[in-house]
Amino acid sequence: MKRRNYRRYHIPTKQEEDIVPWPGRFRPKPKRLRLAIHILKEIVRYRTNIKVIFSRPCIYGVYGRPVGGMAPRYDDCVGCLRCTTEHPDWVQVYRNPKFQRLGDSYLTANYADAIHYESQTGRIPVKGAGYRGKFGGKAWDSMWTDMSEIVRPTRDGIHGREFISTVMDIGGKPSFLTFDERGNPIHSNLHVISIPLPILLDVPPTSVASKRLFDIISQAAKETETLAMIPITAISEFGFQYDHIVPFVTKKEQDRLLELTYEPRMIELTDWDEKLHSLAQSRFPNTLICLRLPFDSQFQEKLLQYFHSGIRVFHLVADYHGQNKNGEFILELIRKAHQTFVDIGIRNEVTLLGSGGIIAAEHIPKAIICGLDIVALDIVLPVALQATMVGECIDRDTCQLRFPKKVPVDWGVQRIENLLASWRDQMLEILGAMGLREVRRLRGEMGRAMFQKELEYEAFREVTGYVSK
Repeated sequence: MKRRNYRRYHIPTKQEEDIVPWPGRFRPKPKRLRLAIHILKEIVRYRTNIKVIFSRPCIYGVYGRPVGGMAPRYDDCVGCLRCTTEHPDWVQVYRNPKFQRLGDSYLTANYADAIHYESQTGRIPVKGAGYRGKFGGKAWDSMWTDMSEIVRPTRDGIHGREFISTVMDIGGKPSFLTFDERGNPIHSNLHVISIPLPILLDVPPTSVASKRLFDIISQAAKETETLAMIPITAISEFGFQYDHIVPFVTKKEQDRLLELTYEPRMIELTDWDEKLHSLAQSRFPNTLICLRLPFDSQFQEKLLQYFHSGIRVFHLVADYHGQNKNGEFILELIRKAHQTFVDIGIRNEVTLLGSGGIIAAEHIPKAIICGLDIVALDIVLPVALQATMVGECIDRDTCQLRFPKKVPVDWGVQRIENLLASWRDQMLEILGAMGLREVRRLRGEMGRAMFQKELEYEAFREVTGYVSK
């Protein structure tokens, strides 16, 4: 028997600088006439003391050019306000309007800036000033993770000596083992895919779909050992033949499925069609079949219906703002999907993938706690490649993005690898703080979550005038 060597999963990171300038958060606006008067006063006052005359009120080099404040380095400003504190008569610092236009109403400029830093460096964005935001809010901010357990010091996130597994399985598994008359397990030929990261790469927005972008996503998935979803038309057109690519197939593309020259590990059907399902299973018997379902008003009934039709892997989809057509947010929708299978005792027999509204590292463990097995990243991928939004970016077909020209494939692959490495490290920090050794134990672990709405109701329900929102 061949001996298998143990290999610890790791995503290598490397600094990848921007290919287009990234706007800073702040923009200093000096009043040049008053600055000139200020300089003249210093010349008269200090005369031959050149060091004082040419001193600059900024340790970050915003006024480091020979002409100083007459031509500031705007993008170097970090908003420390030292200059406007010392010299309010000739300079003020404002928010940069270019920075504010980086995102939309959901994926705001602050989220885009965090994604930019993570994909550029591969590190966790930590600021020494601490968290200065609200401790509650809407959407994902209405959920908090409980990390108050006393844990082993060796299980300390990315710094501990104990390894924390982020492996997750895709595929159906029986709730219990059954044996035949000879004592052999009946379900001995189970087909389950194990990936070392509970993150897939979803189909990018239609407006930026191109061979170069598909190349980047495909190679990034290969390097990180995960799966990438690509339309089957693009697979046929560009000749992709890698088993880590998941064909994205509609009802009208059955013929394309027969043209595939390789056996994918998984196929995703965008619509339910019994003939298409049978065709896919007969053509690729060793391939998992995944059904993509929107979070509509009847998705719970459809989940059970398609489960009885033989589907064991579901990809549940909200829009890029994390909502369905009724305005329900994905956090609650995931909980409903998870509970649908829990109530009838078959949760372990299915795999739930999910996408839509997941735009930060913290959203992944929160989504898994609510009941997902694996998340799929959508709009985050082009943002990591420095794409900027044109208006509101709501769904795959209507989202308009402004993409940089001539994006190098190697550069794009490393940016996505950096992003996944940063998000995995942040997931490990949460798992370590909870005392969990693997991400599988996090799925559906509602005891590790606190919801603002429920806590407020418990605390204030007997207070006169309290109205539950």
